[in-house]
Amino acid sequence: MPNYTPPVRDITFTLDTIADVESIVALPDFEHVDLDTIDGMLSEAARFFSEVFAPTNEVGDEKGAALENGGVVTPDEFKPVWQKLVDAGWTAVTGSPEYGGHGFPRTLGLAVSEMMTSANLAFSLNPMLTGSGIALLTRHGSDELRDQYLAKLISSEWTGTMVLTESEAGSDVGALRAKAVLNPDGSYSISGTKIFVTWGDHDLTDNIIHLVLARTPDAPAGTRGISLFVVPKFLLTEDGAPSKRNSVETVSIEHKLGIHASPTCVLAFDDATGYIVGEENKGMRYMFTMMNQARLEVGLEGLSVAERAYQHAAEYAKDRVQGRAAGSDELSPIIDHPDVRRMLMTMKASTEAMRALLYDAVAAEDRHLSAQDELERIAAGDRLALLTPIAKAWCTDRGVEIASIGVQVLGGMGFVEEAGAAQFYRDARITPIYEGTNGIQALDLVMRKLPMGDGAVITAYLSEIESLDGPLADGGDALAGVREHLGAALRTVRDATSWLAASNDPQARMAGATPYLEMLGTLAGGYYLARQALAAQSEADSDSWMAAKVATAHFYAVNLLPKVHGLAPSVTAGSEHLFAIEDTNLG
Repeated sequence: MPNYTPPVRDITFTLDTIADVESIVALPDFEHVDLDTIDGMLSEAARFFSEVFAPTNEVGDEKGAALENGGVVTPDEFKPVWQKLVDAGWTAVTGSPEYGGHGFPRTLGLAVSEMMTSANLAFSLNPMLTGSGIALLTRHGSDELRDQYLAKLISSEWTGTMVLTESEAGSDVGALRAKAVLNPDGSYSISGTKIFVTWGDHDLTDNIIHLVLARTPDAPAGTRGISLFVVPKFLLTEDGAPSKRNSVETVSIEHKLGIHASPTCVLAFDDATGYIVGEENKGMRYMFTMMNQARLEVGLEGLSVAERAYQHAAEYAKDRVQGRAAGSDELSPIIDHPDVRRMLMTMKASTEAMRALLYDAVAAEDRHLSAQDELERIAAGDRLALLTPIAKAWCTDRGVEIASIGVQVLGGMGFVEEAGAAQFYRDARITPIYEGTNGIQALDLVMRKLPMGDGAVITAYLSEIESLDGPLADGGDALAGVREHLGAALRTVRDATSWLAASNDPQARMAGATPYLEMLGTLAGGYYLARQALAAQSEADSDSWMAAKVATAHFYAVNLLPKVHGLAPSVTAGSEHLFAIEDTNLG
């Protein structure tokens, strides 16, 4: 079984150098949090998720979830671990103290989530979606709904789901047909079949709270006519205890490439009792609160699986003896061979870049929600909006790439299930697909986020990257390569950004969206690693870990940043070449 050692020092370093966690805990909402508490929390989280949670990963993959007698059964090993998770309070880290949460910043919650997700992606999806539901109800639910559900969800005594997709309404959510009819008592009767409901049923808790999109009679077409409802698996008594089973049936669960322990359910609602969130026909606006938080969490999944795959590959490369390294008369561990070393450095540099991007995004969320100055809140919200599609898409694409490299490092053993690398690859492959495919994230970036503030938001971000040129110049020869390649990549991205902004052809801009997102994500990764190299440089002579930070930034700049230039022609090529072949000649 592959081991997992949470990278606490790198997490802490990223919190300090990129997220500036000290300034976040200084915000009034977090005055009860201090840096010593953070250190202790991260150390204990590392122990819990490596020792308690991680051992469920392999057994969860092997046994999976099963549908028996109309209900989903999870592996026996999950139940005691779930209870320990609830008892330890790890899912309540960012919850409101009013409802039993610890009230920590989302930035620290993401750090804990990273460890949990690396330990077992499939298992972690349950508390992840519950957390997104908590955010939705906290911001948009009535006092009655919050009082009924938040405390149990924050403690994870109950769990939550996101119920959107139908067989004819996937990425086009506006096509959904589920119905909601108002009852005399103010509740609604919900009817329809939903698919791809992650952890839509299970045996770990005594209630599951579904957040369901449906249409009321005579609602407008498309997304403008969607409303959002709370539909509990078990209806509540007057004192808030689960009682009568609601009319929600688990029809089937999917048999998937990966995340076997996460039950992906087909749910049938047959006049199920639901309670509206907010107002009719505003459900999509409310749901985006849940979706945007989940998109950062899915981006985190790319990072978390990448970290696990990297650790596994590095350990194997140190132990596996094969061939002779240059200048050696004896058989060598494969980590001494340049090509294996290149693969491991690519995994390491990409993973650290992903971590920095994600932590910067979630730090922007904390400032957007908690800063006292209005202009700071607005700027942070704009930054979060810009970074969210990049964090989701770029990090999950890299997660799949890094998991694939991990298989390659192990060679033939990587293709053998017992070695463990194959599971990381299979599990990672879902992440570019769900929570809005990466193609949709690219369209969101190019069509919605680049025009924000008439281009001022992306301009400010690129100018921030440019401002690093002076400090890198002061860094001397050790950072000269980083400065050179970062500057060249920035110029290429600026040219591509200008082309997209000037284009009057929406089809051409959409055709260039995916390569542009990869360009911008690759540039951002180089920028964050350059910042970390600057922070580490003063201690590099006395601390090999800090020296590795500088070396990693240099590797990324020289080996990975130049990919930006190769992507540029794809951004500006337009759409003609994509449609030059008739449909009948495809496939």
